[in-house]
Amino acid sequence: MNVIVANKYSAMLSSLSNKIDLIKTIDGEFQVDDLVAQFDNFFFNKMILDITAIAGYQDISQIQRLSFGMDMSKIILLLDDSPVVNSPQYLSELVSMGIYNFTRNIDAITYLIDNPNTYKDVAQFHIIGNNGGGMPNQAPQGGMMGGNNRGATNERSFINSSIAMPSIGGTRIIGIKDLTDHAGATTLIYMLKKQLAENYSVLGLELDKNDFLFFNDPELKSVSSKDLNSVIKNPVNNYNVILIDVNDSAEAANCTEMLYLIEPSTLMLNKMIRRDRNILDKIKGMKVILNKSLLDANDIREFEAEARCSVFHNISPLDDKKDKHRVLDELLNKLGFDKNRPASESNRSAKLFGIVKE
Repeated sequence: MNVIVANKYSAMLSSLSNKIDLIKTIDGEFQVDDLVAQFDNFFFNKMILDITAIAGYQDISQIQRLSFGMDMSKIILLLDDSPVVNSPQYLSELVSMGIYNFTRNIDAITYLIDNPNTYKDVAQFHIIGNNGGGMPNQAPQGGMMGGNNRGATNERSFINSSIAMPSIGGTRIIGIKDLTDHAGATTLIYMLKKQLAENYSVLGLELDKNDFLFFNDPELKSVSSKDLNSVIKNPVNNYNVILIDVNDSAEAANCTEMLYLIEPSTLMLNKMIRRDRNILDKIKGMKVILNKSLLDANDIREFEAEARCSVFHNISPLDDKKDKHRVLDELLNKLGFDKNRPASESNRSAKLFGIVKE
């Protein structure tokens, strides 16, 4: 059984409740001594620890104190997006303390529970000598994660440079695919791109179609599948995020993570199942988003029970002419985009018909 200690990322970590066995969950900010005392003589398999739940966590000495009181091989540390925590020096200090299981990727946590990292997997983050004044060891040829036989699976699941932080480099590449016909991936990318662009540098791509042409946005581009790899790896790119409408392309492997859209109407669901009789088994491990959905909370629970899957987020039909939607900020925040925080309901001005743009 596992434990979650959450604070800033409590909403994101709550999505793990359907994926891992939990014995205890606590929320809040805690002094190191209080955390150690609370879990002294408390048996658990792994602790998923939101780093923001540790008071003064940006001071690496607080993590060191935690390492004195707890078995860090049982800790999976979920990092935040602060420059201090994501600096090469901070990451090197984590490795020096024997803390090998740290990530910014929520999907990596379930993998790390059963497949904990070894030093080889994090050696490239370890600065040796010069009191931290040098550069991290270079990753071995063939990938980011080292030369062991865990290969591509581990590369996607560890700290994932595309999600990790601009200070380490890389771009977060998110693929979005319709599972039901006309589930709205193209328009959703357009709206997500607009909302993300307030805080991040974003590029939208669609593969093998030209629908982006009609949005008149220079940062929405249509490319062929065969050209995708060269676009992603273009050295002049300086994007924090690339959103990809994968359509029917087989290039989803180029994405560091995938979102799958379902329009949960009877017609579209039945069409999806007739097209692929095994689709309900396949979506169990997918990050499923209900889009253009009119389902309420009870309907969603029934959908999850019948489809035997967990719904990552539910999006009602949206007006794509509006610049901002709270439900999209909720989704982006759940995906780890901390700068896109939903405005609290109390801060929203009262509008008679909601006609004025938010």
